[in-house]
Amino acid sequence: MSQPTPSAETTALLKYLNAQRDHVLGILDGLDEDALRRPLLPSGWTCLGLVQHLALDVEHFWFRCTVAGEQAAIDALDTAPGNAWQVGPEVSVEAVFDLYRQEIARANAIIAATPPDAAPAWWPADAFGGWRLHTVREIILHTLTETACHTGHLDVVRE
Repeated sequence: MSQPTPSAETTALLKYLNAQRDHVLGILDGLDEDALRRPLLPSGWTCLGLVQHLALDVEHFWFRCTVAGEQAAIDALDTAPGNAWQVGPEVSVEAVFDLYRQEIARANAIIAATPPDAAPAWWPADAFGGWRLHTVREIILHTLTETACHTGHLDVVRE
């Protein structure tokens, strides 16, 4: 069975979202493990933690959980560590980057197969103080904005 061809709008949105994702990976290319794990702000923020946040709180949450309504992905939210920004020393750098790439691939497949006007398949009850995104288009734009914002953070700390 063949996958539906994404609309021109979906293709354009994916192009820009993928450009930001590629920028995240590119800006960190060449940094050693110490640099990736070094806290850069008083909060303890690290580059590796930001990548894990993008994998779990952005790609996984918004596309696998919210857009696709994957029950296993939603269930994983309950067992995931409470703070995706924190990467334990037992978690390898490669594992975090692999997770991000895997979540991007899954998200891209979901985006390509879902019309931009479709409503989310799942929404967390009582989340976000009543704020809500109503279409896949809005979710893509939200994640594009969030990823671009974090890419800017990485640009600054990479200097």
